[in-house]
Amino acid sequence: MTMKAPPPLFIALLVAASGFMELLDGTVITTAIPSMARSFQVHPVDLNLGITAYMIMLAAAIPLSGWATERLGAQSVFGAAIAIFTAASVLCGLADGFWSFFVARILQGLGGAMMMPVGRLIVLRKTPKADLMRATAFITWPALVAPILGPVVGGFLTSYASWRWIFFLNLPIGLVGLIATLILIDNARPEEPRRLDAGGALLSGGSAVAFVYGASLLGTAAGNVPLGVGLLALGALGGWATVMHARHHPFPLIEFAAMRIHSFVATVRGGSLIRIAISSAPFLLPLLFQLGFHRSPVAAGSYLLVLFVGNLGIKPFTTPLMRRFGFRRVLIVNGVLLALTFFGFALLTATSPLWLELPLLLASGAARSTQFTAMNTLAFADVPPERMTSANTLFNLAQQVTFGLGVAAGAILLRVGHGILGQGPVSVADFRFAFAGACVICLLGILDFLGLPGSAGASVSGHRAGESVKA
Repeated sequence: MTMKAPPPLFIALLVAASGFMELLDGTVITTAIPSMARSFQVHPVDLNLGITAYMIMLAAAIPLSGWATERLGAQSVFGAAIAIFTAASVLCGLADGFWSFFVARILQGLGGAMMMPVGRLIVLRKTPKADLMRATAFITWPALVAPILGPVVGGFLTSYASWRWIFFLNLPIGLVGLIATLILIDNARPEEPRRLDAGGALLSGGSAVAFVYGASLLGTAAGNVPLGVGLLALGALGGWATVMHARHHPFPLIEFAAMRIHSFVATVRGGSLIRIAISSAPFLLPLLFQLGFHRSPVAAGSYLLVLFVGNLGIKPFTTPLMRRFGFRRVLIVNGVLLALTFFGFALLTATSPLWLELPLLLASGAARSTQFTAMNTLAFADVPPERMTSANTLFNLAQQVTFGLGVAAGAILLRVGHGILGQGPVSVADFRFAFAGACVICLLGILDFLGLPGSAGASVSGHRAGESVKA
């Protein structure tokens, strides 16, 4: 008797839950840093090394995710990723000193690097084209929700329990995820998996690390700006070297054939600019409310929850929108609306009424969610199955790097604005400059979608140019 295959949406929910655990962990820690520093008897700035170590490990190991899945099987790699991440979380919570915490964070990064890329690959392989938009909507929401909920959850746990519970909460989630992985995911793999391209692993991992570390230096007030810029340049050089290496290697770790697919390259190139703009907002908004408008940290966190409501509120409508209007129109029109919300943030003042602020935050959250879902679905809509592994690795690398660059871009825009407009402490005018810059970055990203045909991704959305498809 053959066991019936699990519904693809069950797998998408499992991947979404594991992704939420990982991304929440990466954002929730920021509000707990002062309390953790007191426990470890170190300066709060020193703990940034623990955050940076996690991000660097993520960047270094992501290129290996596709090869490891082919070599060992999806169930083995995804299950091991959850187990490593969960065990490392417990070790973080038990850490009695900075260096034990630092080592545990490196372990967490190793688990996290395999979790989302492998999870996304499983969903892409198991989900029929007709269900891909709905499945992508599930696995997209962690990236939207976690940066907003993280500081709120972290502040609550640190204030009313202990910072250690930030990490202990991952234990029950991880155990449930591990059991679900054993039930829902098979361990199929090719009979002759590719050999490891060690040179490609070093080049791609090294360039990603340089990008992420450079961005982290530019994104902090105490960061070394010349070193950060130098690392970004080194990352760009490493990226070029990775492409050149792949062209001459018989079995490259990352193939770039997917970059010849118009819809894929648009979501990587233009989509990266939009993700940078989107990622800058959760960094800039709390600072605007606290430093610019002199509101309490609790109030600033509460305003961000309105973004979260917009993210979730639009979810039931994203798939019908793409079926009705097609990817191209949604990405362009919604992208412009998203950019306008950034410009709207630039116009806010300390006396702006709630009836203006809250709808603007709600609209921005809805536009963020729609744009993310449309880009992440279109990226793989036209990729053939034999290119899916490399395309997924490439997309996840680009996404990880641009998330880091988003915070750096927000910090740089704020510094430039302050240098041009400000004297003394940071002012509202500096934030206006930063949000106006984010608006421009978002609009530049939309340019890549203008050249898409109206039928782009039609195999997934069902939309045809010139036709009206009922939702």
